[in-house]
Amino acid sequence: MEFQTSAGDLVPSEFISDEQSRQLIGRPPASGAWRDGDPAGDRQFASLSNLQLESGQSLGQYRIAFETWGELNHEHTNAVLVVSGLTGDSHATGEATKEHPTDGWWKQIIGSGLAIDTDKYFVVAANHLGGCQGSTGPSSLDTNGREFGSSFPYLTIRDQVSAQRALAQILSIKNWHAILGGSMGAMHALEWAIMFPDEVKRIGVIAAPAASTADQIALNSIQIQAIKSDPAFLAGNYYDAKAGFGPHQGLALARRMAILNYRSPNELNDRFERAFQSNVSPLGGGGRWAVESYLDFHSNKFTRRFDANSYITLVEAMNSHDVGRDRGSAAAALASIKAKSIVVGISSDRLFPLEDQSFIAEHIGGELIGGGLQLIDSEFGHDAFLIEDIKLAPMIQSLLNS
Repeated sequence: MEFQTSAGDLVPSEFISDEQSRQLIGRPPASGAWRDGDPAGDRQFASLSNLQLESGQSLGQYRIAFETWGELNHEHTNAVLVVSGLTGDSHATGEATKEHPTDGWWKQIIGSGLAIDTDKYFVVAANHLGGCQGSTGPSSLDTNGREFGSSFPYLTIRDQVSAQRALAQILSIKNWHAILGGSMGAMHALEWAIMFPDEVKRIGVIAAPAASTADQIALNSIQIQAIKSDPAFLAGNYYDAKAGFGPHQGLALARRMAILNYRSPNELNDRFERAFQSNVSPLGGGGRWAVESYLDFHSNKFTRRFDANSYITLVEAMNSHDVGRDRGSAAAALASIKAKSIVVGISSDRLFPLEDQSFIAEHIGGELIGGGLQLIDSEFGHDAFLIEDIKLAPMIQSLLNS
C-alpha cells in the first residue's frame, strides 16, 4: 500500500485518480492494528500497572506507546505533551514509513525551529490508551493470550489522562510546560488542567467542547452501529479472520460518516461540484460521483491502519467527555483551571462548532492568552486544526512563550 498523510484524508480534498484507486486492490486485514512483533519504528513503550478506571474496573498491566523529540532539560521544566485527535497516534511529526503508516499529524508545527521547537522543548506524544498503534487496547492480548476484543473495559477521557500521567511519571516529568491538543486531544488537555492543576502550566484547547453534546453523541452512535452491524464484526471477536473477512465494510462506513463531520459542506461542494469519477456518468452509465470515490478511497485506506474495536472504544471515550460531570457544572470546572491557555475555534467546524469553544473561553480560569477565543478562518472544517498550520502556529507560539 502507499503510505498516507495523517488519517488519510487530512489534506485538502482532491479527486481520486485511477492510480490511487489501484493502490487499494487486495483484501484489507481483519484489523489494521500494530501488533506485538511488528517493527517498532520510533515507538517507545512504557509498561505500567494498576490503572483504576472510572467504571470500577481496572487494568492490572497495560502499555503506552509514545515518541519523543528534543531533550528534557536538567530542571525538567521544558516538557510539552501533544495529544492527537480520535484516530491519531504517537507519530506526531516525521514522515510515513513502513513502521508508521501515516505522516506526523503536526509535522509542520513540531520540529527544529518550528512553533513547538524541538531545540527548545522536550516533546512527547502518546498513542491513546484503547488505541491500536502500540498502546494497550482491544487488539492487545489479555492474560489468557487472546485479544481483548469486546471485553476490553470501557474508558473515559479521564481514564486516558490518568494513563498519560503514569507515563509522565515514568519519564520523570512532574510539571508540563504545556499540554496541547486538538479535538479529542483538547478534551485531554482540559481534563489534565482540572484533574492535576499543579502539574500543568499551560494548555492549548483547539476545536473541542467542554462536553460532548447529544448531537455529537448521536453522530458517534451511528458510526458505532455501522461497525457492529457488519456481519463480520462477530461481536468484536474477528481477529482470527483472514484478510478480507474482517469488519472492514462497517469500519469504512463509519469512517465515511466521520469524514463528512470533519470537512465542511462548502469545501466539498466547491472542490467536487457534480463531477463524475473518471468521466464516466453515474446517471445510468455505471459511473460514480467524484465525491463518492473520495470517500471510498479514504475510508478504505483507513481500514488498513485501524482496528474496529479500537474505533468503538475511542468514540465511546469521546462520548464520555464532560468536564462538569461530578463537579457541579461545566462552568465551575472550567473556572477551576489555573493554567494559562489558548482556546481556538474553527469558523467552518460542523463537528464542534464555535459556540463550544466560546463557552470554554468565557468560563475558563487562569490567564487566557489573546484575551478571548481565537479564530481560525478556514474552509476545511474540523480538520483545519491539522491543515491550517500557518494560522495555528503563531497561536501555539504565543502560549508557549507566555
